[in-house]
Amino acid sequence: MDDEILNNQPLDAGEESIEKSLRPNRLDQYIGQQALKERLAVYIQAALQREEPLDHVLLYGPPGLGKTTLAMVIANELGVNIRTTTGPAIEKSGDLLALLNELTPGDVLFIDEIHRMPRAVEEMLYSAMEDYYVDIIVGEGQVARPVHFPLPPFTLIGATTRAGMLSQPLRDRFGIVEHMNYYNARELTDIVQRSADIFDTEIQSAGAFELARRSRGTPRVANRLLRRVRDFAMNRQQNLIDDQLVDYALQLLEVDVAGLDQVDHKILHTMIDYYQGGPVGVNTIAANIGEEVETIESMYEPYLLQIGFLQRTPRGRVATQAAYEHLQIPFENKEH
Repeated sequence: MDDEILNNQPLDAGEESIEKSLRPNRLDQYIGQQALKERLAVYIQAALQREEPLDHVLLYGPPGLGKTTLAMVIANELGVNIRTTTGPAIEKSGDLLALLNELTPGDVLFIDEIHRMPRAVEEMLYSAMEDYYVDIIVGEGQVARPVHFPLPPFTLIGATTRAGMLSQPLRDRFGIVEHMNYYNARELTDIVQRSADIFDTEIQSAGAFELARRSRGTPRVANRLLRRVRDFAMNRQQNLIDDQLVDYALQLLEVDVAGLDQVDHKILHTMIDYYQGGPVGVNTIAANIGEEVETIESMYEPYLLQIGFLQRTPRGRVATQAAYEHLQIPFENKEH
């Protein structure tokens, strides 16, 4: 199976280009996250009226929900430039200083995976975010001297899938902290239909809905599945994507009616078949299925928790009755 479809792995150059073409440019084009959009519209309008930079923004939630896209939309609404990077790419303080030095007043600096920044770089951000300056040491040994480096007012937008891994001092410096929620089937149907128009692909309403409800509540997954279903349609020389073609394609891709893929099934079957449904530790699950603990916790567990197939308890993970029913395994009620 094409694991990249569901697992939110880094995009190759071709997919990166397609991903960008699907992104909306303004808040009114951005589908979903309605309450968050309404709040952001107020904050942005107020900042523009005061002629001040927008407060620093922290966006957190599972991967694939549109955090990067929303950061770009915010910059567009503010009418400013945006510089984008990732936490792991900023290896030392000099890397951060180079980014900050390129900003002009009001610009947006977007840092994805901000929880993965080195601590020394994070600490350098504190004064940059609060007072728009950094102090750096120039030279070494006896000739070393501190230099006060002023910065233009700017907005930092940080995105993370692991908000709990951010230090308290860094979290406290964000004036706007927003959680991004999974999308419902109606919102994802709209996203699929919009993307199909961009791809110049005709999709039936029932086909768009079927694809949407099997997309794990995630626009990135919906768009990737749409691309794969489009491949099947071309292979069959079928001009219209209907629900039957979607069902056929997703069965071959081993994506079930709830949007679960092979890894989800491995997680649940390991818990049920070998540990009587739990409780079982995530390290044990990871060892059994050959996945990293972080991959399970950030990419698979959030959705399984969201749809009620998994519970976290002090003693470990537990598969719920709903998971048994979905897998068509008899459920024996027991005290966990």
